[in-house]
Amino acid sequence: MNIRNENIDKVFEAILSLENTDECYRFFEDICTIKEIQDIAQRYEVARLLTDKKNYNEITKATGASSTTITRVNKCLMYGNEGYKMVIERTKKD
Repeated sequence: MNIRNENIDKVFEAILSLENTDECYRFFEDICTIKEIQDIAQRYEVARLLTDKKNYNEITKATGASSTTITRVNKCLMYGNEGYKMVIERTKKD
């Protein structure tokens, strides 16, 4: 499915204009609900843990994510556009 369109481009350009974590908080707290931000953060943490070869039980315990969420994120890691992989690799701490 192709989600690309002019309005989405504008949102992504707005995100790319953010300069630091504080600006990200300010923008995302305005554009998303707190639950949406928490859900995004949870999915990202699930992706990180899956990348670190943690099992579903360990991930559920660490994040509170359901097996459905973990499975969805795992499918994205395996068959998606490699967005998670790209960002996880770029933000890895040595």
